[in-house]
Amino acid sequence: MVSQTPRPASTGGSARAWRDALVTVVAGFAAMTAVAAAGLACAGAGDLPEGAFPHVLAAVVVMAAGGSVEVSGDAGLLAGADASLAVLPLSVSLAGALAAGYCFLRPLHHRAVARPRELAGRAVPLVVLWLLALLAAALLARQDFGISTGDPTVAVIGELLDSEPTIGFRADVPATLLFGLLWILGLLLIALLVSRRAPLPAGLVRFHTAVRPAAFATTLLLLSYVVIGVVVGLVVAATRGDAGRTLAVVLLGLPNLVWIALTLGFGGAWEARVEGAFGLPMPQLLDEVLRDADGAPVDVGSFAARDPRAWWLVVVAAVLLLGTGVLTAVRSPAHVRPWQHALHLGTALALATLAVCLLCRIQAEYGLSLLGIGEVDGLGGELVLNPVLWRTVGLGLVWGAVAGFLGGVLARPLHRRGRVDAPAAAPAHD
Repeated sequence: MVSQTPRPASTGGSARAWRDALVTVVAGFAAMTAVAAAGLACAGAGDLPEGAFPHVLAAVVVMAAGGSVEVSGDAGLLAGADASLAVLPLSVSLAGALAAGYCFLRPLHHRAVARPRELAGRAVPLVVLWLLALLAAALLARQDFGISTGDPTVAVIGELLDSEPTIGFRADVPATLLFGLLWILGLLLIALLVSRRAPLPAGLVRFHTAVRPAAFATTLLLLSYVVIGVVVGLVVAATRGDAGRTLAVVLLGLPNLVWIALTLGFGGAWEARVEGAFGLPMPQLLDEVLRDADGAPVDVGSFAARDPRAWWLVVVAAVLLLGTGVLTAVRSPAHVRPWQHALHLGTALALATLAVCLLCRIQAEYGLSLLGIGEVDGLGGELVLNPVLWRTVGLGLVWGAVAGFLGGVLARPLHRRGRVDAPAAAPAHD
């Protein structure tokens, strides 16, 4: 009689959690692999020697999933080689995040409240399988390449001394698993914060009004910039030359560009330095402005000095931020006041801007010096892009607060999907 225990249901539930986790991991890595492969093919990586394409593809997926890839150079007795690369291919990251986030949330869209133990029971299998898949990609992400200096004499000396310069990369497995863990946990947290229908533990439901509408609206703002960037990129690819390079930018690093454009639009600034030839694809205007900066802060005025159309970044930012404020208010309960919308959206946009500043930073360099004397022409390059953090995040807070307040005022006459009426009196009987 007492044997009515939930064990079979629990086992089934656990098996279902592992099945759902497997689907989520496969979807996330499949999306990242597909986007990365297309981007690398457009960038010309399909012609890499020694069957290197799968290894380069694995390295891009590892970086996109939060992992760490080390670049190393070696030139034996003949030369010295130094290399480093710290850049996140955010188009690939975003594809994986959207696919994995959707698959994680889909089984949860049936009620408003869930026990912490249940959410943990779904998160733990997903994290375990995600790290195993990331480990497999990290083990594949290693390759060495020989480098031609273009000088026949140097090539002959290199052959005689067995000192042909090489560059290689390999995933740092411990760092990859650590940062990959933070990446997937951050994704799950953001998914729960953004989704209106995902359940929360009972103790956190009271924070729904303050967090979820602003988090959803801010996420939609970032995705809107990506959609606009895709449209612009496709138009440029269709109407101008070098479509492959443009598509490579779209498929590998579009959010890196458009989210920086968002920060420039509301007054943010980035310190930049570009020297020598470097293979990272980027628009010509951006390349020219960064080369002229030489370490100085770059803002929207720097771009407008070369192309006055850059001022449209301010207009687009203002319009979309105002729309974000209205959306935040529309999705919030009707009793929330405009100053509260200002607080909620200002905080959300400041945090999103901080994330953009951390994710869009770039530091990449490679140099080769023969016999330790000077750099070999054409084989050295440096690209550094860092945010002016306090200015950019501070302006994100201010613009978010203004947009939240104005959105709260403008949304008053609109139909309020988030309206919450006074609770009705409990019925005397069922």
